[in-house]
Amino acid sequence: MLTAIIDYESGNLHSAEKAFQRMAREVDGGEVVVTSDADVVARADRLVLPGDGAFPACAEELRGHRGIYEAMVEAVEQNGRPFLGICVGMQLMATTGHEYRDTPGLGWVQGDVVKITPSDSALKVPHMGWNNLVIDHDHTIFDGITSGDHCYFVHSYHFRVNDPAERLAHVDYGGDVTAVIGRDTMVGMQFHPEKSQDIGLRMIGNFLTWTP
Repeated sequence: MLTAIIDYESGNLHSAEKAFQRMAREVDGGEVVVTSDADVVARADRLVLPGDGAFPACAEELRGHRGIYEAMVEAVEQNGRPFLGICVGMQLMATTGHEYRDTPGLGWVQGDVVKITPSDSALKVPHMGWNNLVIDHDHTIFDGITSGDHCYFVHSYHFRVNDPAERLAHVDYGGDVTAVIGRDTMVGMQFHPEKSQDIGLRMIGNFLTWTP
């Protein structure tokens, strides 16, 4: 079993690599590699797409890595490989991102990535720090997780999902802010599981043993 964390030059992957490798050992989840090799992406059993920074820059970098992008899309769309998007990697699953300019996403989960606009002006943007999950729909990714468990967020934009069934969890930050999305063999987390202590590690382990 091979899990590929896709390196398309968008963020520091060291902490994610260590967290996934730790949980792979704990749950017998096979090998975890960070890779920019399209052949490795193509043969991986599971794919992880991280992302830090602005939506347009991440989308441009991803599509600019010819070979990796095509291998990822084929693995997910045609071969049904389990996929996890993290932070901007989750946002890239959207139809369109509206950060700085309108930018097409992967279109895997219909919806738009828009700026967070808290109803309480005292709440600052970016949304930064710990916040409590509200689980909207059961999913294997939440095994051992309950509403009220908290995760670590750093973001100014969030995913406004068209189909409520595909928003798996949210947090309250002067209004609902999407935290987890998913459909079919795909799931995405707005927070950083590798920075979310035991709760984040549990969710990484759940992904590594998920058989959709």
